[in-house]
Amino acid sequence: MGVLSDFRKNPPEFLLNAARSHGDIVFMRLGPQPAFVVSNPDWIRDVLVTHQTQFIKSRMLERAKVLLGEGLLTSEGEFHKRQRRLVQPAFHRERLIGYSASMVDAAAQCRRQWSPGDRLDLAREMTRLTLAIVAKTLFSADVSSEADEIGAALTEVLGLFETALTPFSEWLEKLPLPSVRRFERARALLDRIIYGIIAARRASGRDEGDLLSMLLLARDEGSGMDDKQVRDEALTLFLAGHETTANALTWTWYLLSQNPEIERKFHAEIDALGDRLPVFDDLGRLKYVEMVFAESMRLFPPAWSIGRRNLTEYRMGRYSIPPRSIILMSPYVVHRDPRWHPDPLRFDPDRWLPENAASRPKFSYFPFGGGARVCIGERFAWMEGVLLLTVLAQKWKLRLEPDHPVETKALITLRPKYGMRMIVEAR
Repeated sequence: MGVLSDFRKNPPEFLLNAARSHGDIVFMRLGPQPAFVVSNPDWIRDVLVTHQTQFIKSRMLERAKVLLGEGLLTSEGEFHKRQRRLVQPAFHRERLIGYSASMVDAAAQCRRQWSPGDRLDLAREMTRLTLAIVAKTLFSADVSSEADEIGAALTEVLGLFETALTPFSEWLEKLPLPSVRRFERARALLDRIIYGIIAARRASGRDEGDLLSMLLLARDEGSGMDDKQVRDEALTLFLAGHETTANALTWTWYLLSQNPEIERKFHAEIDALGDRLPVFDDLGRLKYVEMVFAESMRLFPPAWSIGRRNLTEYRMGRYSIPPRSIILMSPYVVHRDPRWHPDPLRFDPDRWLPENAASRPKFSYFPFGGGARVCIGERFAWMEGVLLLTVLAQKWKLRLEPDHPVETKALITLRPKYGMRMIVEAR
């Protein structure tokens, strides 16, 4: 089993300790799989950008096809390039301007539902909020009445990634185990919702100008997508489009609550807007809010590990990596490296002032990956994070409940293990 049992106890901390003990390339066995943890920014750039054609996605995302099919996150080669080309226009600047209004409206509605003294699980609140936004902006759908049910189903299916590296997991999924049945029920629920949205749109025949319409109307070299392919892309973006941002926001509220001086500077910039809600053109005026969000994703990157497999033998410095090895590049590890981020455990948004950030290697910070497979929704996520933080912080500040335990839980994203219980205070 190699180090698999120790790895699974707390994967990000295990990788961090391995890198601290053994350097920028660490060999380990995860079950029968040879794996290499790579933490040098230049080598990470080579894998994700310079030599990216020599790699495919890792085992974890290969296994994710049981849920996501051939979506952007899991597909490879020319098919992936085609799908990305069809989806990309949904994230162009003119589309983002339209999405920004929906984001602000959803956040304003959320803050109206809060009252002084409310005790909330911010992880749940942010999940509901970002789920509503991705449904509205990309699919013109209202899923608010099913938000908790969808959230529970997503939590269940994300458990897949906890066992994806387990030897013989493909066989375990064929057994009538309780965990397997829970996964199948959760997948069926998500399919019912996504296929329902697709069927309603096909029946109406309307072009809503959203991502779903683009998928249904897409033509590339004469061929379109059947419902299964639309479902795969829709579910991938449905999952990726809210889960990562919800976690990033949750950690940001936690970090602000623990750093009052930074919180004061954060509020001062937001208060300069006055009483009005922010708009897209305000993003350039909210640089400190953006720096707070960037620093939160440094300490708690939603995508805590990025995996690849090398198709052939690959040279990395003076080392030779055998074909089909797992190469793990962890933002969690690199973002906490004192070579690039001095005093790495300190929450310091000023790291992101241009004069401080300019000297760091590019891949000393990579919360959205890099290369041809960089997160397609990166600009969407940055905008959403800044706008939601601004709208909610105009009226409220949040305090961690006394004695609430704060630990990470690494599934495909980095969640708070026990949620994030916080108390609402009026500003």
